[in-house]
Amino acid sequence: MDRFQRAVDRALDELAVDRAAPVLVACSGGPDSAALAHAAMALAAAGRLGPVTLCHVDHQLRPDSAADGRLVAGLAASGGAEAVVVKVDVARDQGSLEAAARAARYRALAEVAAARGAGAILVGHTSRDQVETVVMRLLRGTGVAGLAGIPARRGLVARPLLARRREEIEDYCRSHAIPVADDPSNRDLRHFRNRVRLEILPALRRANPSIDAALLRAAAAAGEARAVLDFAAGLLAEKARVDAGCWRADLLARAPRAVLAHLLAAEVGAVGGGPLGARHHEALARLVGSAGRGGSARVDLPGITAWREYDLLRLEPTGREPEPGSPPPLEVSGPDAPYLVRPWQPGDRMQPARLRGRSRKLSDLFIDARVPRRIRAAARVVTRASDGRIEWAEHLGPAFGSSIAVVTLTPRESVATNKNR
Repeated sequence: MDRFQRAVDRALDELAVDRAAPVLVACSGGPDSAALAHAAMALAAAGRLGPVTLCHVDHQLRPDSAADGRLVAGLAASGGAEAVVVKVDVARDQGSLEAAARAARYRALAEVAAARGAGAILVGHTSRDQVETVVMRLLRGTGVAGLAGIPARRGLVARPLLARRREEIEDYCRSHAIPVADDPSNRDLRHFRNRVRLEILPALRRANPSIDAALLRAAAAAGEARAVLDFAAGLLAEKARVDAGCWRADLLARAPRAVLAHLLAAEVGAVGGGPLGARHHEALARLVGSAGRGGSARVDLPGITAWREYDLLRLEPTGREPEPGSPPPLEVSGPDAPYLVRPWQPGDRMQPARLRGRSRKLSDLFIDARVPRRIRAAARVVTRASDGRIEWAEHLGPAFGSSIAVVTLTPRESVATNKNR
């Protein structure tokens, strides 16, 4: 085991990679991922790692892209490992091509890892990638969490080369005669990362030859601060979450701005949206801060829409306005039967119990009770068949002096009731 392989071995311990479980190595064929794949296969051969599979994701963005997959298959064969090549279709009309390719790649890796029962997905990001990421985020505008850069581990994805320099990678590839692919798209200045790598960072290094080390120190410090934000956001989530995608906006509004932004960025990502920029966070903060003012409001974000309905904040995929599901059946009984169940209508009036016989419009009563508009749109009422008097309204309860009993049935109870009849 040489020096580079020992460094990878130590990193796997630090990243808590299960040594007995199968491991998937994401391998583009470039120097970084090829070096990682070679080292992982050497560790597996020495009994230091579980069965290794190299996974190459072909984005099909170049006419000769299939050649990279063949190179990866040859690398796997030389080390006694299996290789999987997955072809993906990358959406070319949805913003950044880089982001679309990355999303397609990680989806494919997750699917292969699940199919093979992998305990980890090893990815070949190095310190150079970390420096580039920090600069990119600074240029776009970022907070502490973004300044922390690429995490060493998130879920199944682990990055054992994140502290390794590109020079070490190239030396290792040369010393072991590892064949590597040359992707010409890495020199295409239309891609933001390439402009950072080939134009911006060289200029920064001329101004400060130690800029890489300074940026890595800043990322490490920000990573520690991000851990604090993770902890605080977790506590906030415990208090404010109502259910998946739904939050108590009034509680969110009391949180420090940095904690709120950290929590909502993670939740937006969890429902398929993002990434969020400074203006998106500002718009979300204003939306959350308007809780308690009544009515509804919305903010469109990348991939999702945020809705505030009174004191609730909801996150929904873009293009799908929140809709209530099919209402559960009602079982109605009382001394003035028969009763009718129908949707409420504009102009309906009711004498709610809390007003002790005074009549008001249902629309006003719903507003007083802070029933969100999308929910009250499908609300039902129960009326006496004899005179049409509203005896009960959904979300409001029985009318003044009513002896009606209304029970919401589960689907199973509804089926059983229908059979008994």
